Amino acid sequence: MADFSYFAEQFDDIKILRYQVPAFERLTLREKFFVYYLSRAALAGRDILWDQNNRYNLEVRSVLEKILRDYSGDRECEEFKQFLVYAKKVFFANGVHHHYSMEKFVPLFSKEYFLALAQDSGISSPREEVMRLIFDADYMAKRVVQDEGVDLVTASANNYYVGVTQREAEEFYRLKPGEDEFVTRGLNSTLVKNADGRLEEQVWKVGGKYGPQLERVVAELQKAQEYACNETQRKGLELLIDYYRTGDLRLFDRYSIAWVKENEARVDYINGFIEVYGDPLAYKASWESVVEIVDEEACERTRKLADNALWFERNAPIDERFKKPEVVGVTARVVQAAMLGGDCHPATPIGINLPNAEWIRERCGSKSVTLDNITYAYDVVSLSSGVLDEFAASEEEKALVREYGSLGGNVHTDLHECLGHGSGRMLAGVGQEALRNYYSTIEETRADLFALYYIMDPKLIELGVIPSLDVAKSEYCNYIRNGLMVQLTRVRPGCNLEESHMRNRQLISSWVYEKGLVDNVIERVTRRGKTYFQIHDFRRLRLLFGKLLAEVQRVKSEGDFEGARNLVETYGVCVDTDLHQEVLARYERLHVAPYAGFINPSYRLVERDGRVVDVCVDYPADFLAQMLEYGEQF
Repeated sequence: MADFSYFAEQFDDIKILRYQVPAFERLTLREKFFVYYLSRAALAGRDILWDQNNRYNLEVRSVLEKILRDYSGDRECEEFKQFLVYAKKVFFANGVHHHYSMEKFVPLFSKEYFLALAQDSGISSPREEVMRLIFDADYMAKRVVQDEGVDLVTASANNYYVGVTQREAEEFYRLKPGEDEFVTRGLNSTLVKNADGRLEEQVWKVGGKYGPQLERVVAELQKAQEYACNETQRKGLELLIDYYRTGDLRLFDRYSIAWVKENEARVDYINGFIEVYGDPLAYKASWESVVEIVDEEACERTRKLADNALWFERNAPIDERFKKPEVVGVTARVVQAAMLGGDCHPATPIGINLPNAEWIRERCGSKSVTLDNITYAYDVVSLSSGVLDEFAASEEEKALVREYGSLGGNVHTDLHECLGHGSGRMLAGVGQEALRNYYSTIEETRADLFALYYIMDPKLIELGVIPSLDVAKSEYCNYIRNGLMVQLTRVRPGCNLEESHMRNRQLISSWVYEKGLVDNVIERVTRRGKTYFQIHDFRRLRLLFGKLLAEVQRVKSEGDFEGARNLVETYGVCVDTDLHQEVLARYERLHVAPYAGFINPSYRLVERDGRVVDVCVDYPADFLAQMLEYGEQF
């Protein structure tokens, strides 16, 4: 598709992109069927995430969909256009809260106008809770709260806890004598206080909470099972199905181990309650899915990293107590996303490393993927954005990034996912609950530091992963520029950083900037009223990354909560208000949306003479149409 447009539309602070899946055409018919049914399974759990994000989200979405389909009035007036933007933002975020800042969207139309829209569309009166959620700015204001000094559970608007306080939740999930320390507690349930005042879990399973949605997911997975690429993959799917039916987390662990061990299939998938970023206590996992096709040619880079995982572990600048004595089962692949679902759509990660259970990583290994068709779409669209020209400190930096920025970003992702998350070990008896609400930020910080430290190691040149250390220099420039300035475009004036990845990037960048002042490693300069951060000594900067990595690994390995809090609160949370205002003003002149997400491809069965003979892929270009289609089908 030579004329394929990766850019679809832009509204508010969001741009909608498209991605292609050229690897799909190279699959066998059996593999295409596998992709087809896995893709349907990836979409079948969509409602779960909406409800997890807030208990009224599905009602809000139902009203929005009804208006968008049936409203017969003026669709060209300013208020309807504002309603349309609001609806798109809600669809993009899988709910009424921003997917990144976690703050609730503010409608720019009146309550009276919304009621008129609803009535014209055949809705007599939306529930009072729905109206309050949309129009009362103080009601359920943030989906995830990470502020110090408040009850993180009761202050957060997500739907993981009902009538429960932070103290009660932490006590409920604290490991008790005789309990199995290797089972991840609370991952797939809503914790509620019943009528008797006792805490109990509503488990997410077929026949339990989210039963109808999981029944649909299971039905599609059973169809996919028939086309699994090998017996190991088929048995893994069987375990996943059994887990969804029972809610037994021991089965999920068995499934995760089987999934890690399967590394031969050209088609792979992620499906389940996986990441815990949506829970301020990091117990509860959001539902997500990705269907992926291995890009064999591009895998050579990640294969070299995985094959040398033990070398990287042994040479890491961390205490010997925290190093793994051996590295097992590390698999790293470059893949093309074929379908994104749940918490991976419309906004999506560019790299993934699973499973999250530390004991499985240590005993059985992990599997990492870099989604190169997603990063390619980002790169194509970014070429004309003007962001690099506006914020880069010098012409030399711009040239460096234009030449090596894309490769540097991909290698950073490879190192972060393949080796970073899979590296190091925790001391006996230490679990991720020790760091509580800081765990996610510390873990992302650790993986980023691992990537930043090693991307400038000559070993990568020796392995043929990068052609020269200019790739590393390019990534250092991009990282510091983003961590100290560009990512601030995603934060409203007067607000601090809440999201774990944003906190992680600022923590690293601020720490190395401060510690490097004495040697002028990074200089903050002002030219014509504009701020820039110029790296003067890349070698010393690498050493600072290594020094911070040693401390962050210690914090994680020892379960040092106070150490985690000190790092995150000192360097990762507060925003320089003057710099923030400057960055926002400079970015606004570029007319570029700081967030991006994707329209999924569409797969359809091709019949001939009453028999299915092929699977075809189409590339829709209308974001809202896809959202309404998903609402009808799933």
